[in-house]
Amino acid sequence: MRKLLPLLSTNPHGGGRSALTCRYRCGDACFHEVPNTSDNEYVGDVIAGAFSRRSMMRAAAVVTVATAAGGAVVAQGAAGPAVAAEAAAYRPGRKDGARGLRFEPVAPNTADQVTVPAGYSQNVVIRWGEPILRGAPAFDAEKQTAAAQAGQFGYNNDFLSLLPLRGEHGRQVLVANHEYTDEVLMFRGYDPENPTREQVEIAWAAHGLSVVVVQEEHRSGKLTPVRRHPLNRRLHTSSAFELTGPVAGHALVRTSADPAGRTVLGTLNNCAGGTTPWGTTLHGEENFNQYFANGSSATDKRYGVGTGATERKWERFDKRFDLKQEPNEVHRFGWVVELDPYDPESTPRKRTALGRFKHEAAQPRLTEDGRPVVYMGDDERFDYFYKFVSSKRMKKGSSRAARAYNLTLLDEGTLYVAKLSGDSPAAEIDGTGKLPNDGEFDGSGVWIPLATAGPDGAVSHVPGMTAEEVFVFTRVAGDKVGATKMDRPEDVEPSPRTGRVYVALTNNSNRGKGTNPGADEANPRNLNKHGQILELAEHWDDPASDGFAWRLFLVAGDPNDPATYFAGFPKDRVSPISCPDNVAFDPYGNLWISTDGNQLGSHDGLFGVATHGERRGELKQFLTVPKGAETCGPIIQDRRVLVAVQHPGEIDGATVENPASVWPDGPGTLVRPSVVAVYRTDGRDIGV
Repeated sequence: MRKLLPLLSTNPHGGGRSALTCRYRCGDACFHEVPNTSDNEYVGDVIAGAFSRRSMMRAAAVVTVATAAGGAVVAQGAAGPAVAAEAAAYRPGRKDGARGLRFEPVAPNTADQVTVPAGYSQNVVIRWGEPILRGAPAFDAEKQTAAAQAGQFGYNNDFLSLLPLRGEHGRQVLVANHEYTDEVLMFRGYDPENPTREQVEIAWAAHGLSVVVVQEEHRSGKLTPVRRHPLNRRLHTSSAFELTGPVAGHALVRTSADPAGRTVLGTLNNCAGGTTPWGTTLHGEENFNQYFANGSSATDKRYGVGTGATERKWERFDKRFDLKQEPNEVHRFGWVVELDPYDPESTPRKRTALGRFKHEAAQPRLTEDGRPVVYMGDDERFDYFYKFVSSKRMKKGSSRAARAYNLTLLDEGTLYVAKLSGDSPAAEIDGTGKLPNDGEFDGSGVWIPLATAGPDGAVSHVPGMTAEEVFVFTRVAGDKVGATKMDRPEDVEPSPRTGRVYVALTNNSNRGKGTNPGADEANPRNLNKHGQILELAEHWDDPASDGFAWRLFLVAGDPNDPATYFAGFPKDRVSPISCPDNVAFDPYGNLWISTDGNQLGSHDGLFGVATHGERRGELKQFLTVPKGAETCGPIIQDRRVLVAVQHPGEIDGATVENPASVWPDGPGTLVRPSVVAVYRTDGRDIGV
């Protein structure tokens, strides 16, 4: 029997994120008042509307699982034989894990390196500052310029996508988000109160997106960048982006520099994203609020825009970041960006039909008739998760006409927000994480329509708001219809094998604190510092449906804590996990989870967990990242795993002169966010 992996002692300062991370990544969002002060009903309340409990039975049957206590089946409705087989109690089976997860777990640790399982190797694919465009110079920490950075790989890589490249053997197209900049770790002698114009312009150029072709080494899973490839591209804060969909051209997005309201300079705080079936990538603009100074309106407050100066002081160098001078500029951020990596001359599009909020990610799947459905989380305490259902069908094929048509799919359709109801009495949800009497946290839900965009205009489904207002102030629309307040819904990912949707709820230490909402069945712990993962099945297995069943798949934390849950799998056979953030699937249907802000004393890492079969819920740690870093952008292919190592060395008090980490290049070098590939030393597939 494998013993429970050891936990490290808790950080005396509270573990998890450093104050430096909070300061530069999200503008100290967790230290401000919760933006959502609406008096919505919560998860435990009865859903009003047309969906009765009976109407949810079929969807509920799809999400039947074994209980944590002894593996007894808890059925909600008539689960068929396939479901019953999945929900069977744990049996030892193979000692080395489910297919795709057969590796020796990495123990929790605080090493200043990427630690991988025995029998695995790694390489740094690309670092911040490496040149990818023709004419860009090699990185020089002491001679940085904005012009150089505009041709170099950006800072703080997050979401990653790898796309095939036809006709070029062993090559793929890597697309990366660059979420934010850490000026104190980038510039020697940086003065936060008085940044120079050059430093600000370097930071502008270090944000955004990178496209870079990578070459696979045939005998391993190693990847290296192909410099100056024609597809390589940098998009940053001064690049042109097109507003499309129902808000394009509206008065709410017009500015003095863009009176037509259709062309935006830049994309900000790109966190996670998605890859579409038609070969484009989606990029969520998350904590955009922190870049804008002097906010004042009620909608500014709902989005967390401050009333004074910003941390980076960009408003001193460009008036568009000063809302006193350009009050509509902030409305041009907070969207999902769609990029065509195969067309270096194309203008990326901000898809306004998908709503405006702090987008962690956007991952599509197709209905049976070929319409895209995009799932999205709003990464804020007590905010919501959403889906968009397109009214147009994807065209198959790679012809120019098909590609042009598919680039319109996300401009027409209906935007929904989720409302959940638990099926246990409120008295059984006591805020400790104790399972209710039916053996799991579960229930049903509805998708509430907010607005529909069509070829001839848009229609609002929210009383008192126009359609354009719904799309621009989507959080307010969610408030009005009583959406369910969640514990920071981040990445939302549908399984390509089963269609079930997994929502990473990272944490919410404000749950049940003061006047904030207390625990409910989907968010069952007060002062929730470890987070959970929710699994939902759409009604009638139709992603365009407006009803679903849900349950908590994982309740994260120390497995020795009775408040944790691993889909009914024995807790003495799992790795400890805290603060799930990004999620992805491997070729075998296992869910891989990257963490952000581990509260168990170890560095953040990447974990794999079986989602079906007798080992459902068996969770194993695959790697850890260096000191101060977060694990982002996981990609799991047959022969390699990719992660973005974001903000290494981001520890309170750290500077260029006083680094907290020497990763990836060792002492005497600048700490640099990087993309890492991990592969088996013997060249075989991952986890088999």
